[in-house]
Amino acid sequence: MMLYPAIDLLGGKVVRLRQGNYADSTVYGEEPASVARSFVEQGTTWVHIVDLDAAKSGEPVNRAVIRNVVEALAGSARVQVGGGVRKLQDARALADIGVSRVVMGSAAVAQPTLVEEVSEVVPVAVGLDHRDGVAATHGWTESSGVQVEDLLKQFPSASVFVITDISRDGMLLGPDVDGLTRAVHATHIPVVASGGVGNLAHLQQLAQITGLDGVIVGKAIYENKFTVSEAVKALS
Repeated sequence: MMLYPAIDLLGGKVVRLRQGNYADSTVYGEEPASVARSFVEQGTTWVHIVDLDAAKSGEPVNRAVIRNVVEALAGSARVQVGGGVRKLQDARALADIGVSRVVMGSAAVAQPTLVEEVSEVVPVAVGLDHRDGVAATHGWTESSGVQVEDLLKQFPSASVFVITDISRDGMLLGPDVDGLTRAVHATHIPVVASGGVGNLAHLQQLAQITGLDGVIVGKAIYENKFTVSEAVKALS
């Protein structure tokens, strides 16, 4: 099972938001490429990046920073990037700088056929963020009114699904094991968990979900709840 340590970018810095609130952020680093290298040195083979500026405004202000991370990890780890990937051109620009997979959330839910178009250029992770099983879009501010398990059937060309329980994100209180188990059983496409991991026991719970492909972890690493190397070991 894969670990995806997360780097959230805001103004070129590594930050974490609490439950997606831009007004409630904590800065954890000034050099994203150095942070990413430290993760890879501890054994991860993927790094998950979210461009929070692009997610909010649509403007790719952190693209040079992302390029630096990709170049720093070349040959040692792959980079998955989400935030502001709303059209084919956005995905192509990221693919051109060496990003291995893009994450599409609101744009995918609004226009499922777009995922098929983008997947011809670069693999796509469809991000399904939810509250109580109902998918939310537009930076978690709007409810789609659609259950996540129903959306899993709409993206046959997705490379993976990234499923985030918004209520747990950044809270360190544990993942939605039951919901993730249902999701894994509802699709043949790999599922990556996101949100809620606060200790190694939580990772071990996720490792027990047969078929779960990976987990994205951010705040727990930055708050020193465990190291990347400890997480990799727990998931193996």
